[in-house]
Amino acid sequence: MKDRMNRPVQILILLLAALACGIPSGSTPTPDLFATLSAATPLSVDATPPASANEPTGKIAFVCQLFKTQASNQICIVNADGSGFRRLTTNDNRQHYYPSISPDGTSVVYAAFREPNIYEIYEIHIDSGEVKQLTDRLGNLNGPETSPDGSRIAFKLSTADSNQIWLMNRDGTNPQPVPNASGWDPTWSPDGAYILFASDMQGAIQLYRIKPDGSELLKVSDLPAIRGRSDWSPDGSFIVTYSGQPWNRDVYIMNADGSNPRMLTPPGGNSQGPSISPDGGWVAFTSYFDLYGNDHGCEIYIIRSDGTDLRRLTNNDYCDYQPRWGP
Repeated sequence: MKDRMNRPVQILILLLAALACGIPSGSTPTPDLFATLSAATPLSVDATPPASANEPTGKIAFVCQLFKTQASNQICIVNADGSGFRRLTTNDNRQHYYPSISPDGTSVVYAAFREPNIYEIYEIHIDSGEVKQLTDRLGNLNGPETSPDGSRIAFKLSTADSNQIWLMNRDGTNPQPVPNASGWDPTWSPDGAYILFASDMQGAIQLYRIKPDGSELLKVSDLPAIRGRSDWSPDGSFIVTYSGQPWNRDVYIMNADGSNPRMLTPPGGNSQGPSISPDGGWVAFTSYFDLYGNDHGCEIYIIRSDGTDLRRLTNNDYCDYQPRWGP
């Protein structure tokens, strides 16, 4: 059963949803929402990443549930200011998810259903729409992400009893598991030296860091109820992830070594799946601030990395989620 909010927060959310009804689709700045909702764990001044003085740039790829069913999930893309929304994938009858924009900003890698227990990894060119299949019946794959130098792709392979981080060349050749990396949702350090991923290898789910050759495994986080997808800032100084029980999740930011974790997003939105902008000044994520409790109410939001200037990017009657920021 979905979690109940306390009454004051519920009233605030309903008021915000009513206001949102008259706002046109696109970027919807809501700079006062963070202060209004009063985050329970505000960022400490001495450890807050410097916020970008610039407006958000680049593109954000995400899953758009156009047909309101997971079996027909599509991949969409939008400019970081909320303009230029468009659908990338074209097969109405196949599930597509876990998109990630390449470091050069020209393509998106993602996973898509092929047949029972088989999800393949594909790459689509953003401008031309040309699609290339990269894997061939390795198994149930998701979470692909291209390395900073563009040479390799990290992803997760699931079996009936395990999840493992794998690597392959950018063209799909030479797929192989990363030793000691039992987990999911891989993301690269900005220098390509490490892969950050989620795992329950020691009990509760936490974030771990490992070299691509399987050496130097290190537990990074110590938060309750971590879920999975995380991201690493472009300067390597901090990471973001999300934590919490169903319908009560929040995005957290912490130093790259896991120290000084603190809540970034306002409470009450069930916020998750964060991704950091190319300049490190913003974080994109999924939340339900305007339609809390509605299965189709998730939208893409962005917030400055110091916890200010919350904005909604999408405004649809279906769920938009799993954002991944790129140039």
